[in-house]
Amino acid sequence: MSGWRFLVEPAALVRRFLEHPPEGFAVTQSACGTPLFAAPLDLLTTVEDGLRRRITNWPLYRVWGRWLRLRGCFAGSTVSEYLPLGDAGQGPAAQVRALLEAATCRPELARHQLLVVKDLPQQSPLLSEADNRHAAALAEALGAAGFVLLQGQALAWVPIDFASIEDYLAALSSGRRRDLRRKLRSRAALSLEQWDTGDPRLADPELRAEIYRLYLNVYAQSEIHFDLLSPAYFDAVLQDGSQPGRLFLYRAEGRLIGWNLLFEQDGLLIDKTIGLQYPQAREHNLYFVSWIVNLEHALARGLRAYVAGWTDPQVKAALGARFSLTRHAVRPRRAWLRWGLRRLAPLFEGDHAWHSQAASR
Repeated sequence: MSGWRFLVEPAALVRRFLEHPPEGFAVTQSACGTPLFAAPLDLLTTVEDGLRRRITNWPLYRVWGRWLRLRGCFAGSTVSEYLPLGDAGQGPAAQVRALLEAATCRPELARHQLLVVKDLPQQSPLLSEADNRHAAALAEALGAAGFVLLQGQALAWVPIDFASIEDYLAALSSGRRRDLRRKLRSRAALSLEQWDTGDPRLADPELRAEIYRLYLNVYAQSEIHFDLLSPAYFDAVLQDGSQPGRLFLYRAEGRLIGWNLLFEQDGLLIDKTIGLQYPQAREHNLYFVSWIVNLEHALARGLRAYVAGWTDPQVKAALGARFSLTRHAVRPRRAWLRWGLRRLAPLFEGDHAWHSQAASR
């Protein structure tokens, strides 16, 4: 099934997600083709960082905190920026019915407490007007079916509206510009290689194991653990030469200390996955070096935007990123959960609150 709406990345990534799901995920598709998966959900996942830390420090959290971890059934994927909505010509109401039927009848999705339609776009500048109209109609159909609509995460993107990196830097604040120039000095100690996915060198299982190990480093240091992508997923993606993927490998003193996997699609450079060796990656300011390298690549390729992902919105805002907000549609199976969710919804909208505050300044 390749007829998915709302995709900005190659559809092959979603197919690889279905073939090689993250650890502990049970995956299927609705009759319309929308991916669904069952996985544990920590209700603190999208709570603002400061509030999450305060909650986890409350007395006896280790005891009662388990009540915040529920079995979720999700429509979507963890490798696409937006919901890959299966579209075989059905309208939004039929698509919602297909999701509800799959979530109810498929044995691999049984016993879930929440049905979550994740990453629904909201007037995204990265999508067509037709897709944005369909997303709005789908949100209305989900609301009519008893879903609670929550503000989701903020997707960072940078328009390539500058003629050079110097022009890009000139648009930043003077303090940020000085700080970034200082961090970029470490680039001189790095060597950079750029390989297409499917490069014969990626057939080396030891190299792919090293790439996966650096991915695990990033996963382990994250405060929130949701989807652990499998070695089989990376093996399939890295060795697929039919896709417009580009792997950036950073070495210091001959040692691999970081990599970044990106895809080019419809004038966009989409930043998908990263792997880092600590502390070397921090010592060499690899986050900021790779940001500039990615902008240089998008500029050289004549692309219209660099899509920088979901994490670290404050840092990305300081680097000149704009943001596309999403929504999640949540349908608890039990009435008391629906009641509680409607009243506590603002607690789960951390990115939206941050974005609203930043926009008002």
